[in-house]
Amino acid sequence: MFTAASRRVLQNVAGSSTSVCSNNLPAFFPAVRCMSSIPSTMKAAVVREVGDAHALKVETDFPTPELKAGGVIVKNQYAGINFIDTYHRKGLYPRDLPFVGGQEGGGTVAAVSDEAAAQGIKVGDPVAYSVFGSYAQYTAVPAAKLLPVPEGVGLDVATSCVVQGLTAHYLTTSAHADLIKEGEWCLIHGVGGGTCQWAAQMAKLRGFKVIGTCSKGKADVAKTLGCDELIVLDEVPGASYEDYESVDIVSRVMEVTDGKGCKAVIDGIGKSTVDISINSLAHRGIFISFGNASGAVPAFPVLRLIGKSAYVTRPKLLDYTVDRAELVSRADEIFGWLKEGKLNVSVDCAFPLDEAAEGHLYLEAGKSKGKVLYKID
Repeated sequence: MFTAASRRVLQNVAGSSTSVCSNNLPAFFPAVRCMSSIPSTMKAAVVREVGDAHALKVETDFPTPELKAGGVIVKNQYAGINFIDTYHRKGLYPRDLPFVGGQEGGGTVAAVSDEAAAQGIKVGDPVAYSVFGSYAQYTAVPAAKLLPVPEGVGLDVATSCVVQGLTAHYLTTSAHADLIKEGEWCLIHGVGGGTCQWAAQMAKLRGFKVIGTCSKGKADVAKTLGCDELIVLDEVPGASYEDYESVDIVSRVMEVTDGKGCKAVIDGIGKSTVDISINSLAHRGIFISFGNASGAVPAFPVLRLIGKSAYVTRPKLLDYTVDRAELVSRADEIFGWLKEGKLNVSVDCAFPLDEAAEGHLYLEAGKSKGKVLYKID
């Protein structure tokens, strides 16, 4: 995974910023075992009580995580902002309080355990990862969760890849359970925003024909993704997200597909699109519901699916990166596409971590035309 290295770092657990050196390597290794200075406290965006975006409070004296066996400490340069972070903040997906927000980051390795050093991980390696607690200057990351960032891929793009890119990858390669084949139609909602920008491009790389939906304000971005058909919607008055009642999407889908419908529908919108998604399916098609941007999908009777013998799944990323082999396999393909110019990643903007609440408000208002990040000093 990483280039073999002879240096490691040991974290001094006593008190404040400390540099520690060790020279216990066998004589045939260079004597370079030093760690960069890591403070005992750090800046972090913390949730102590669930609520709206302002529940995310920036603290400057939050305890820096300790180095654990088999892990590393990453000094973050970027943290990704994802809708799932807002669900944690609101309490929709409960977490123990208090917690540092985020679960997607990128930066450089600052401290390495003995076990991680044995895998060739060294201080200074550029990495991306997905674990809880990325809205902070430092994050403790198990070595098995690290993705080495290849040359030619920026840390901002690599950070964007970890949740959104990997999510789009499993949605277009695995979650459909091979119920869609090359040359068949796939409907993807919200292709003007983050994850589904990736998904539209990956679906085309898989050989699917793609119908995308987007708002008028994001049509300029959506038109660059290679969709075979783009359904452009009005925006909700006073907002930046799509009005899914402004166009008869189901009729348009049936027109485009010669009345057959789509073998797969990828839907991260949720409440506003569930009926559209189910009604746009082809016979034995699959409705892949992976997000709640407009609200959670309400319960519905399974009998609704009988008309087309349809399938439905509600997947999550962790179940499609169950071990390191699967994680690395997906990441390698994504990074390969990026280096070959087959994927274009749009980083919309990067908020300073001090503006943590503003980042969530921007995402929830539907304003993003790509990945939204925090830039961490």
